[in-house]
Amino acid sequence: MPSSPVPGVDRRLFLTSLLGAAAGVTGLSGCAGSSVAADAKGASTAPLADKVPAGTSLKISSYLGTQQLQLKLGTFGELPFKVSNWANIGAGPDVINAFRAGSLDVANNAGIPPIQAHYQGYDAKIVAINVTRKPNYLFATEPGSDIRSVAEFKGRKLAFSQGQAQGVVLLRALKEAGIPYDDVELVPLTSNQFFTALQSGQVDIAPLANSQAPAYLQQYGSKGARTIETDVVDLLNLLWAPVSVLNDSAKAAAVAAYIPYWAKGQVWAYENPDSWNEEFYVKTQNLTLPQAQAITQLANKPLFPPSWDEAIAWEQETADLLAEGGFVKKFDVGSLFDHRFEGIAAKSVTAEYRR
Repeated sequence: MPSSPVPGVDRRLFLTSLLGAAAGVTGLSGCAGSSVAADAKGASTAPLADKVPAGTSLKISSYLGTQQLQLKLGTFGELPFKVSNWANIGAGPDVINAFRAGSLDVANNAGIPPIQAHYQGYDAKIVAINVTRKPNYLFATEPGSDIRSVAEFKGRKLAFSQGQAQGVVLLRALKEAGIPYDDVELVPLTSNQFFTALQSGQVDIAPLANSQAPAYLQQYGSKGARTIETDVVDLLNLLWAPVSVLNDSAKAAAVAAYIPYWAKGQVWAYENPDSWNEEFYVKTQNLTLPQAQAITQLANKPLFPPSWDEAIAWEQETADLLAEGGFVKKFDVGSLFDHRFEGIAAKSVTAEYRR
């Protein structure tokens, strides 16, 4: 761990800005075990119920309505529980706040939000894994920039979201390029601020999702903005839920029942790119068909491994990378996984989507 803070990042101040009032002082000041100590029962190890009890409901995140649309277009049948709210929440810090507020029961995120929640003392568990093999993110430059490679990030201002996938992608890219954190200025932002920060020149570089890049280049490519691709992969796309939800036997059964729908929805979107392009990107995201096609050509094939060993190893590497920078305390990420759910996603898809 470096003896001096990473330039541009006051970690406690940054965490405060991400968490907001909902996080509370305890979440910021306590260590990772504080929520476990508050709950004498800890995480449940009771076997999952075979059937979802009548009247059970879940509040599920569905950023930009992707999950509902996948389920609707894929026609997989009715969910065996009620969804009381499909929440348009995607960013990790927002999901953690929603978990704390009790307004969300299960969410779809990358690997870093569960690490961040643990660091904040909030107890939640991973219940499903989708492994990605190709990069989901690339780096965008501000308009008029002369930066053309990651090696040229040295001495620059980089948009950094500690609690989101974009943050770890940036840290991994810097590590691959051999650039110490002290040689860059990490500007603390959340991903929804990246566009504005690039446009205004607040940062030189920001990591953007593949789906965001076409719109950015359409507006600013003529003004000298460009993108820089790397081979850095954000391995995990996952479902996770608060321990308080998973300790409720009815809700845990509903979460288990939801996992196959989640997995099948992603497989359907991958196997039907023409329909997905038209129904999602064109009709709901206002992209042109060529832009949509460019995005789906980069799409990862969904992979739901029967074993979580690779996912746990990658999650540990990520947590260690954050700890090296002083962003979190080192810990064993095995505590983040609820193995009662391991294999459920894999069993719901055909063999080609398991490895």
